[in-house]
Parts: sequence; C-alpha cells; structure tokens
Amino acid sequence: MPHTSRHPAEGRIRAVVLALALAGATACAINPVSGKRQVSLLSEAEELAIGQQQDAEIRREMGVYDDPDLQRYVNEIGHELARRSHRPNLPWSFTIVDSPAINAFALPGGYIYLTRGLMAYLDDESELAGVIGHEIGHVTARHAAQAYTRQAQANIGLTILSIFVPSTAPFTDLGATGLSVLFLKHGREQELEADRLGVEYGSGAGYDPAGVPRFLTTLARVSALSERGVPNWLSTHPDPGSRVAKAEPVAGKFVSDEAKRVNRDQYLDRIRGLLYGDSPKDGIVRGSEFLHPLLRIGVTFPEGWELTNTPQAVMAQEPGTEHFMVLQEVEQPATLRGQQTRSIGDVAVAAMRRAGYRVVDGSMQRINGNDAHVGVYRGEAKGTGKVLMRAAHIAIGRQLYVVAGFAPEPAFAGVDREIKPAVETFRHLTAQEASRIQPNRIDFYTVRQGDSWQSIAARQGKGYVKATTLAIMNDRDVSTQPAPGDRVKIVVAG
Repeated sequence: MPHTSRHPAEGRIRAVVLALALAGATACAINPVSGKRQVSLLSEAEELAIGQQQDAEIRREMGVYDDPDLQRYVNEIGHELARRSHRPNLPWSFTIVDSPAINAFALPGGYIYLTRGLMAYLDDESELAGVIGHEIGHVTARHAAQAYTRQAQANIGLTILSIFVPSTAPFTDLGATGLSVLFLKHGREQELEADRLGVEYGSGAGYDPAGVPRFLTTLARVSALSERGVPNWLSTHPDPGSRVAKAEPVAGKFVSDEAKRVNRDQYLDRIRGLLYGDSPKDGIVRGSEFLHPLLRIGVTFPEGWELTNTPQAVMAQEPGTEHFMVLQEVEQPATLRGQQTRSIGDVAVAAMRRAGYRVVDGSMQRINGNDAHVGVYRGEAKGTGKVLMRAAHIAIGRQLYVVAGFAPEPAFAGVDREIKPAVETFRHLTAQEASRIQPNRIDFYTVRQGDSWQSIAARQGKGYVKATTLAIMNDRDVSTQPAPGDRVKIVVAG
C-alpha cells in the first residue's frame, strides 16, 4: 500500500516503441549461440539502445537496492560468467532492484536484474550463478531480438523484457511497480535453452552445475506453497517442476572436478540483513498484521488469513474460501475534495454506491478514537457473485480509509464474526509506535536438538513467515526437518 504522497499517475514510465519499417528491413544475422543464420529485424546496435534507455527507466522506477557491497558481489559474479558467454564484449551490467518479488529479468544489450526477493530464496553461490547465467543466456541467444522480429512482422512495436521467474503472489503483475512496459513472452524452448546456457556458463566458471536444477526445485516448492502458487503470468513459461526434469540431465553433462564451487557460507554471509518482504514506504505485512509507519495506520486481520500488500490496497483471504477483507484509501471525486460540510457517512454511502453496493444499514461510530461510518452493504463482487459486505470508512485527519470484509450472502453471518472484530482493530499509530516499526530482514540461526521448521518460525522468527516458507527459503521440503548444527535463514524484525 503506497504512501499517500504518491499520485496514481506518478512514476509511470513510457513504453518504448520501436517503429522499424518492414519494407526492405528484413535481414539475416548469425545467432551467437547456435551459429545459425536467422532473420532478425533488430541489430546489435538497436539492442544496445533499447537496453540503455530502459535501464535508466527501470532504475528510476523500481529502484536499486541500497547495499553497495551486495551489488558489487553480484556484479563480479555476473561479469565472471559473461566473460565465458557467447557475447563477452557486450557492456554487461548486473543490478539488484528493490522489489520483494521472486524474479529476475534481462534487457537486450546485456542488462541483467535480480530482485532482492529472489536473493532471499537462493541458498548458495552456485544457485546465484545459475540464475545469472540463465539471464545471460537470454541475451546471448538473442531471444529478445527473435521475439521482436516475430512481433514486428505482425506490425506490433514492443518494449522487450525477458523474465526468468514468474512473480509470486502478491506481485503477479510488474505493472504494480509502475512499469508501463509491455512484456514479451518467451517460448518454452527459449526458456529451456536459457536454463541450459545457465548451466554451461556457471560450470565454465567453476560452479556446481546442480545449482540450476536445485533452485528450480525451490521454485517448484514455492509454486506449490498455496492455491495460487506462482502465477505463471507469462503463460508460455514451463512450470518449475518440468524445468527441473529437463535441467537435471543437462547439469549431469557438465559435472567435472573443475566445476564444484557451491560457496554456501560465503553467499549467506553476503545476504545477512537483506531486506525481506515489504519496504516501510509501502507498509509492512507481519503475520496477520499490516503496519504502515509513514501513514501511521495499523490493522490486524483474522488469524490464518493470507495477506497481500499491493500499491492499491491490502487484501486478505481466508484460504480455500471466497471470504475477503480489504484496506485501502478512499478516492473521492475532485468535486467533493475539501468540502468540510460533507459528512463521513455521506462520502461512505456515495463511494459504496459508485462501487455498485446498496446500503442495508449503517451508523456513525468511533473506532479506536477515530470517527467512522460502519455499514453493511449488498452487491456483487467479480468472480464471487452476490455478497454482503461490512465496511468501515474511517477518518484520519483529512484522509479517509475503508476497511471492509465480504463473503457470499449465505456465508456472511458466520464470517462476519471474524470480519467485525478485525475491522475494529484499525488504529492510528502514535509517532513513537511508527518509529519502532522496522522492516523484516534475513538473519541466521543454528539449529538445536528438537528444533523443527514450525518451532523455529514461531520462536526465532516470531511468526513473520510460515514454517513452509522458512523451509523453502532454506532449500528444503517442509517435511524434511533441519538437523542440529545446520545454519538456516530466518526472518526477523530489523
């Protein structure tokens, strides 16, 4: 959930449209990886121009993660791999961007990006090398140029971005970061080719080739973590499980005495203190609680519900049901802004009517010392059908927030026993409370006799992440408990 000072239209970057005249533009080029001639409408100079322009936009829009030492570490490994690639002379650049999504992507011309969210799920240097090598592979095999050519022949100009890992919920759409670029889907064969190249480049630099299938196994576990799993929003990407099956025999071919580097402890030392999950500027999800130190608001959602923090709203869902809650700022029409005579109740009812909901009942109340209009409404929710909703519109100074919960009509009375008390937890944080809210960060714990993922998550991590997530972050299945003496990642309040 963003800070109120951010206008919805701010931070949106323009899409870069390459308008190449098709007449007479068809040319052949040698693919650096395959050595074969192929039709290409995108020259290397044009690849470089796209990469350079979009690199500046991505850095401005997504932000560069503020850890110079970690940035240097990733950049050094990236250049080591790039020197062994099929296009060593490109102006390669390797950057960690400030996003909690588990993702990595590449721009034409040699610009590679990893999210800080991805770094938390990598377990050693060989896995990091495999991911970077995969992205280098997309560039060296000129996948973007091939895809552009296909689209240009259909007379479509596109900004081209290659995606390695589909974003995890709640980051299913990179448009949520403000990037107004159009993503181009890579075919399954191109993704598998990039996996193979990742193995080749990594092993060439001395890294254990098993790092690639090992991290793909981690992705498969993430995918199975919840009903939504990893939304494969680029539908042509093979799912991680199938990629494991393809990558393992490839990795086997590159096994050698010279390719054994794993460097787990070195990698873990580098990511100690890594920011995990939400940034304070967007509010922080901590267990069943949402806290925003800049807006100075907090809400505690029902225990066990899954929380999703997006730039537009905070959403919660009871797993396996169509029971939802939402927290968001109320957008008032320009004609109503600043009209002090208009009551909270009037604004609330008008906002709900605009959203297609009819009033069942409502009244003015006080919620933790704040004026609020609390009502029950009837309407239709997309994908759910007819619902009843309890919504509280709460004033904090000149800003109005809504905390609401809804469920299909037959189930509402039962669910409202959880929604109503959750709505009433909305509170305005004191300046002192807000100042104490620190982001979650990666730390480490040495496993003791009798420990389990469940006990470690509850005791050491105070429930900031689930036991299943903790196991996956440590390259394990949740059914495989850690052994005494193991050094494992945990998530703690920074």
